[in-house]
Amino acid sequence: MTTENEAPKRVSSTVPLDWDQVWFTNCPMVSANNIDQELGWCREEFKKIGVEYAYFRHAPENNWYPHYIHNLDNLIRFGGLYPPIHVNADIRRTRLLGATWVYEGGCMAVRARDPLFRMQDLKGKKIGMSKSLNTIKNDWWRIQEHMGIENMLRLNDMTMDDIELVEFPYPDDWYDKPEMLQVQMNNPSELWMRRDHKHDLAFRPLETALLEGKVDAIYTQSKVFQHLQEATGQIKMIEDLSRYPDWSIQVANTPAVITCTDVMAEEHPKLVIAYMKAMIKVGRWANEHKRAAAAILDRQTFYLDAEDTYQGIRDVDMVPSLSAQNLQCIDIGKDFMVSHGYIQNDFDVAEWAAPEFLEQAAEEVLKEEWERRSWTKLPEGGGLEAEGVRLG
Repeated sequence: MTTENEAPKRVSSTVPLDWDQVWFTNCPMVSANNIDQELGWCREEFKKIGVEYAYFRHAPENNWYPHYIHNLDNLIRFGGLYPPIHVNADIRRTRLLGATWVYEGGCMAVRARDPLFRMQDLKGKKIGMSKSLNTIKNDWWRIQEHMGIENMLRLNDMTMDDIELVEFPYPDDWYDKPEMLQVQMNNPSELWMRRDHKHDLAFRPLETALLEGKVDAIYTQSKVFQHLQEATGQIKMIEDLSRYPDWSIQVANTPAVITCTDVMAEEHPKLVIAYMKAMIKVGRWANEHKRAAAAILDRQTFYLDAEDTYQGIRDVDMVPSLSAQNLQCIDIGKDFMVSHGYIQNDFDVAEWAAPEFLEQAAEEVLKEEWERRSWTKLPEGGGLEAEGVRLG
């Protein structure tokens, strides 16, 4: 295995804490928060309680690292699974508020013209795996590659001993470039458009190694990156975890999870509830308007186009939940990180979860709907006998 090098010195910077402001951050994944970038319902909920709600990079003093290490007390994150697991295990206490799971496992990608057609053809071949040199954030790319490769090998009666694993260290430093730090951004979509993210290989560090012939195969996320890579005509897939009925292997940095700091949860619960109310409302809207939601998510995610996005989300429940299945998926990801040394400290996912915020938010959403629809809104002095008043 290739080994490498020392990472450059990096630091995290943040603005002073102000509880009259809540920052948010998210990943380019399927989530109600990404849809809300165009609906603006979160901002409305926080406005009701006199709190400003903004993307954390709206303040240039915040560099990118709070997204990964959650060192802003007043930050809410909705994104990939592995960084928040790392944070809660090894950095600071957080609370798990909800999750959205997209049924995606991963694919094994090879060059289109190579005579490789099944996993067994990779015996003795080189499979690439990335290695971030960034010591502040966790190496989530590598974790999902590692987990996906092991799952695919196991399903095909193979082990790591049957292949040659080749590491590719890379700087993982695009966060630190001046053009990424000096520009104020109001929404994550501004970042993705600035980087032309669907064609930017910084988000797929092994693709170049595959095309240059340095390895014979790489892991890639099914559906999302798969269709972008296949569209080049240079790459094909020989295995796809999403074709298996076993949902427990469909955990490629998913579910996307909502987390906040323990400080926010314990000392400012109304902020958490306001956010979760908006996520419920946006999620319900998205469930009822899947094509409109797909058009929005096409600009926020790595799906090939709006139709591809729709096919990816049409069976997804966009309302975040802490269902038994979501919690089990999270536990599978956490256990892999423990057993393979990606986190140092274990923890109980059930204890990490804080369903009371989702429950309170749902109760308030239902109460608001009842008040809008019910006879409790009758004019003062009116009653059931009030002329012209319709109930319901």
